[in-house]
Amino acid sequence: MKEYKLKINGNAYNVVINEVEGETAALEVNGTPFHVEFEKPIAKPKAVKIVRPSTPTPAAPTAQVTPKAAEAPAGGTQVTSPLPGVILSVAVKEGDTVKKGQSMMVLEAMKMENSIDAPVDGTVKSLKARQGDSVLEGALLVIIG
Repeated sequence: MKEYKLKINGNAYNVVINEVEGETAALEVNGTPFHVEFEKPIAKPKAVKIVRPSTPTPAAPTAQVTPKAAEAPAGGTQVTSPLPGVILSVAVKEGDTVKKGQSMMVLEAMKMENSIDAPVDGTVKSLKARQGDSVLEGALLVIIG
């Protein structure tokens, strides 16, 4: 299994190649599985044909996700990503006061929008992720003091 971070036309993608067999590969792009067929042998691929699932995908539901929180070394609380995904929006900025349960950002993971909520009351000391960033599970997103 190999993992790559790609930027295509300004959009960030996490690509995981799970299996390569002959001229086909099983991979995931931002958590969505795809089967890819290479036009030429894998040794010298020139073009890639992506075969998408034939069934339509339903609209992405919104889910509440409890982010992982840990004490920061400087006495603050670190909020980390509960899942790998892409930051769709950021609702706070450094210096903002947040209440426990207040939505700070939205993370898209596996075609679902997940609200990243403040685990404690406090002030946003530092934002470690911006809109459009691809993050892995456990990545530091916010420090609340």
